[in-house]
Amino acid sequence: MVSLAGFWALHHIQQMPMSDIVVYRAEGQAAAAGGDLYGFTVSKWNLPATYPPFAAVLFIPTTWLPLGVLKILGVLLNTALLGLLVHLSCKAAGLRRAARDVPFLLAATALGLWLEPVFQTFVFGQVNLALACLVLWDLGRPDGARLKGFATGLAAGIKLTPALFAVYLLITGRVKAACTTLAGFLCSVLLGWLALPDASVEYWTRRMFETGRVGKAWIVDNQSLQGLVTRVLHDPAPGLLWAVPAVLTAAAGLYAARRVYLRRGLDHWGVLCTAVTALLVSPISWSHHWVWCVPLLVTLAAHTRGIAWRRALLAATTLAFAARTMWITPHAGSLDLHLPWWQQPFAAPYPVLGLGLLAAVIWWTRRPSGVPALAGGGRLPAPRAERQLSGRSPAA
Repeated sequence: MVSLAGFWALHHIQQMPMSDIVVYRAEGQAAAAGGDLYGFTVSKWNLPATYPPFAAVLFIPTTWLPLGVLKILGVLLNTALLGLLVHLSCKAAGLRRAARDVPFLLAATALGLWLEPVFQTFVFGQVNLALACLVLWDLGRPDGARLKGFATGLAAGIKLTPALFAVYLLITGRVKAACTTLAGFLCSVLLGWLALPDASVEYWTRRMFETGRVGKAWIVDNQSLQGLVTRVLHDPAPGLLWAVPAVLTAAAGLYAARRVYLRRGLDHWGVLCTAVTALLVSPISWSHHWVWCVPLLVTLAAHTRGIAWRRALLAATTLAFAARTMWITPHAGSLDLHLPWWQQPFAAPYPVLGLGLLAAVIWWTRRPSGVPALAGGGRLPAPRAERQLSGRSPAA
């Protein structure tokens, strides 16, 4: 309550637009009335609809409430989702006791609100926390669970980036779950087409390729690899100078995810590597898309007990997601494109951190390890393939 009161006080000192809620509501209105979904702009920033038609159908209930009430509900719902994300992250990282500790979950939620990606999600009224919870819950279920992957496919039908998790499932040998993810995505496309056939044709043949419609790739808000490259090169359209590193990063990220799953049996680390890879290679990843910092920090915290350098790593990572250095660098107008070299890491803290994470995981998994140690003396299960060969059923 103290944390939310601080957020509310800050809102009154400096008005927070919650502009994405306005866009979602306009999308819902267009979907309900059969209007031109991709022909309108709203708010003083002239923001257009950028999500697939399926998302617009899901936003129809937002039209049933006044905008002021909707914004309050958005804050309360995101607070609940943040608590759920902490809970799911603790379960995935093996912190079962913490996942059931209500005082801990409340404290972590109160502090987590002030991490920059989470805070920006609240400021704009975004759906990032909902999508992260949906994917983490879905992929955290045991292999063989009914319709595992379907919810992830639906998440990809709302925002396209979760589609990369289907590739992760495929390259780790879980073909059924990968196909289920594809089925979930195709269902979202079909539902969107049945409700809004003209908008569906327009989106899937034209609008999804118009990345400039989402926003300028070179502003510091964009914490993707393309944002980093455009600012380093001082070029708003780097072309192959971004596309080639993006392809290499996608390959390296999926390689890291596969290795940590097969060599360490750590599916949660594989999911994290895939999420970071998707954020890096997406043409635009606004800073609030990086709410995956919550499961990342929880996972790092699970492996820090008694090891000083790991505690230092956790502290540095937490600082990186709380410091807001991209907003300190000069970025008014087109200043983002003219930053000197020494300011570049401060303007792109998340892609730098993401690239470092993938490199660290590849180095960490350079040699196979049958049963790695858990923080606190426990043991992690051997890789799934080894467990199946030994006749034991996979752990949850």
